[in-house]
Amino acid sequence: MKTWLITGCSSGIGAGIAKAVLASGDQAVVTARNKEKVQGLVGQYPDTALAVSLDVTDSGSIQAAVKEAEARFGGIDVLVNNAGYGYRAAVEEGEAEAVNTLFQTNLFGPVELIKAVLPGMRARKAGAILNVTSIAAARSAVGSGYYASSKAALELLSDGLRKELAPLGIKVMVVQPGAFRTRFYDGESLQGTKAAIGDYEATVGKSRPGNFANTHQQAGDPDKAGEIIVRVVGGEEYPEILTLGKAAVTAVKSTLEAKIAELDKWAEVSAQADYEE
Repeated sequence: MKTWLITGCSSGIGAGIAKAVLASGDQAVVTARNKEKVQGLVGQYPDTALAVSLDVTDSGSIQAAVKEAEARFGGIDVLVNNAGYGYRAAVEEGEAEAVNTLFQTNLFGPVELIKAVLPGMRARKAGAILNVTSIAAARSAVGSGYYASSKAALELLSDGLRKELAPLGIKVMVVQPGAFRTRFYDGESLQGTKAAIGDYEATVGKSRPGNFANTHQQAGDPDKAGEIIVRVVGGEEYPEILTLGKAAVTAVKSTLEAKIAELDKWAEVSAQADYEE
C-alpha cells in the first residue's frame, strides 16, 4: 500500500487523482488551501484518507502538511505536485507581484514540497514524484507566456531531478495535460493582468478572463486522468512525460516536428559557429 500526497485536490485533475488513489486501496493525503473543500471525498475513506490544508506558497504550510502526513501514515511514497493556476497577459503587461505569485505557486512551491519529501524517500531508496504541467510547456500561446514559462521551468527541473534521483531508486514523471473539463478557466484558477495595454487587444485581448466563456465541453475527463496516473505509477515503467488527451498528443507532436524541421533547416548555419577542424 502506497501513501500519496496530492496538492490541489478541491476539483479537477487533483480530485480525479485522489479518487483513483483511494479507490485503488492506497492511502492519500488530500490537500487544498481549505481542507473543508475535500472533506466530502475524505469522509468516504476514513481509514485511508487524510484532509490537510496546504498553501504551496507558504513554506510553513508545506512543512506542517508533510509532518501531519508522516504522523498519520508514515513515509510519503508518491508526491503529486498538481496545484497551480493560469495567468493571462502580454509579456509587457506582466505585473511583477502577480508573476512572482504565479511562479511561487506553479514552480517554487512544488520545489519546496519536493525538498520536504526527499529525505524520507532517499532513506527508503524508493518513491515517486509527479509534477503536473500543461501542454503550454511545449508551446506557448498569445497571452500565456508567463504561465507557459512557469510550467516549462517545472518540466526542465523535473528532467534534471529525474537524472539525479534515478540512482537512488526514486522515479520522476511529468504529467502534461491538454484541455480538461475542469474549473481552470473559472474564478481564481485563471487570472489576468490589471495593466492591459490597448495595442494588445487584437491578440491578447480575446484570451483575457471575462472575454470568453468556459462552456465546460473540453474533451479531457479528470477522473479518467486520475485512473491513468494511478495505473502508470503502479507499473514498472514510467514515461518521462505522460501527455494526456488525444488533442494534446497531436499538439505536442506537431510542435516537436516543427522544431526538428527548423533545426534541420538552419543546421548548416549552426555548424559555422565551430572552430575549423
